[in-house]
Amino acid sequence: MAQLEVDLVDADGKVWSGAARQVSVPAAEGEIGILPGHTPVLALLRAGEVRVHVSGSPVMRWRVDGGFLSVDSDQVTVAVDAARPVTDQG
Repeated sequence: MAQLEVDLVDADGKVWSGAARQVSVPAAEGEIGILPGHTPVLALLRAGEVRVHVSGSPVMRWRVDGGFLSVDSDQVTVAVDAARPVTDQG
């Protein structure tokens, strides 16, 4: 099964890196979902939630303040000012 290679980085450095089956980001024009084989794209991000779906694991989520997304040849880079993990605790 094809996978994405994902790098999530913020101003302090690498937040997370690894293989994923899907990535969802809050683009300036609306939510974008990335799957393996996605066409190349460069998009500005607004404040919202980045979600990374890894096979066999719960969805990983981070609140971001904005940044950009780059996708090319199943390599996904999400560069943001700040990324804070989202927990289900309330």
